[in-house]
Amino acid sequence: MLALLSVSDKRGLVPFAQGLVRMGFSILSTGGTLEALKAGGVSATKVSEHTGSPEILGGRVKTLHPKIHGGLLGRPGLESDLAEMKANGIEAISVLAVNLYPFRETAAKGGRRPEVIEQIDIGGPAMVRAAAKNSASVTVVVDPDDYPAVLTELESSKAVSEATRRTLMRKAFSHTAAYDSAIAAWLGEQDAVAFPDELSVSLRKVQELRYGENPHQRGAFYREYRAPAEATVAFSSVLQGKELSYNNLLDLDAALGLVLEFDEQPAAVVIKHNTPCGVAIDPVLEQAYRRARAIDETSAFGGIVALNRPVDVETARALTETFLECVIAPGYSSEALAVLATKKNLRLLVTPQGSVAKPRPQLDLRSISGGALLMDRDAVEPTADWKVVTKRTPADTEIAALRFAWKVCKHVKSNAIVFAEPTALLAVGGGQTSRVDSVKIAATRGAERLRGSAVASDAFFPFRDGLDALAAAGAKSVVQPGGSMRDAEVIAAADEQGLAMIFTGTRHFRH
Repeated sequence: MLALLSVSDKRGLVPFAQGLVRMGFSILSTGGTLEALKAGGVSATKVSEHTGSPEILGGRVKTLHPKIHGGLLGRPGLESDLAEMKANGIEAISVLAVNLYPFRETAAKGGRRPEVIEQIDIGGPAMVRAAAKNSASVTVVVDPDDYPAVLTELESSKAVSEATRRTLMRKAFSHTAAYDSAIAAWLGEQDAVAFPDELSVSLRKVQELRYGENPHQRGAFYREYRAPAEATVAFSSVLQGKELSYNNLLDLDAALGLVLEFDEQPAAVVIKHNTPCGVAIDPVLEQAYRRARAIDETSAFGGIVALNRPVDVETARALTETFLECVIAPGYSSEALAVLATKKNLRLLVTPQGSVAKPRPQLDLRSISGGALLMDRDAVEPTADWKVVTKRTPADTEIAALRFAWKVCKHVKSNAIVFAEPTALLAVGGGQTSRVDSVKIAATRGAERLRGSAVASDAFFPFRDGLDALAAAGAKSVVQPGGSMRDAEVIAAADEQGLAMIFTGTRHFRH
């Protein structure tokens, strides 16, 4: 019996090979795998000795040979295959353990193009696909975590069960598909191709979730193979608490995305059902959180909190005062962790490398029935192009409040209306089919505290009624994209109300 082992990930390699040898397998191998086996005391034959053909082209051609692929593809139950194999001196290969050249790792390190290209594996995927196609006769292993199960079955039954071979077959084709997707994505990045003609998405399952958005829906959590440099939910570490749910992950992503808009000073965001209900900045992190929570204490109950500075003990004590589902931050002091440990069900996440850097430009992918939509991620643009369109120019404090409101606005479901002061959210209205209804909802929530506030609208006001409503609520300045057929009417209404208004020329719809 023959087993061919050729792996870049050498975890568990030697014990796996030793187990195969105990059961009577002869081992074929190549390159660094062969050296690792011999160093571990495992006898193995070099593939070139088995095939009678030398490795050529600097090692680019090692396993592309009939004695390898015939050994993987030959069907022992088919007389014609057996006759041809015998005539050509081909011995069946019963076990193949292969994982591919470290293309992703080399690309992630920013290697030069020739260096990265050289890590595109050819022989490995060919062998994996051949063995997987012939899984009725060949056990193909691409994940070292599967070695123990394969050995256990071989030791107990002298064979690998059909169910296991089918599972390994699926993993094998997923492995090569993800590998090719990574290559295609990297080539697209190199050539600045945003929207390729054919799109492949390569993700790895982190865990199956208890359920999806609702208990009757199944759910699972996947992430990219390559960890980005910036803070992300998918690559954050969970320090404590219950298992994350589908809705937790969605809300954490919304909270982190919003808190990353603020980097000048400590910021706190409270999210409920993917909508911000509290946002504030303050020189002291504890005060930023307390101010954010105070905006809507009722909605903050059971909410998700994101912070852009490491959590100190004072902030930790404040966090324990309210029932929260999750907290995500770039770090926690040991004293803070001790305080938060008293809330055993509270899920604590720390962003990778303590990073709070804003995400690099990337794409958003959303599924629709029968397909998908792909677009550039929405990013807050510089305010240099903002244009005052009213008789009154906003004061500096109003500009600061408008900038704050505009940052929050793009994270609220359309039609989005955000009332704010220079350092805190005051009220939100969104997700309505009428913009004036969003204004009325926010005005009801904000009540008296909206006097003198600034307002951001994610899109233009189609009529003056929305503007009149926010003025009646107490707003004194407005930022909006402009672009309505009735802009002149809306500007006139602003002048009548004594409002200062800015047009940005950029819309921030969020559907």
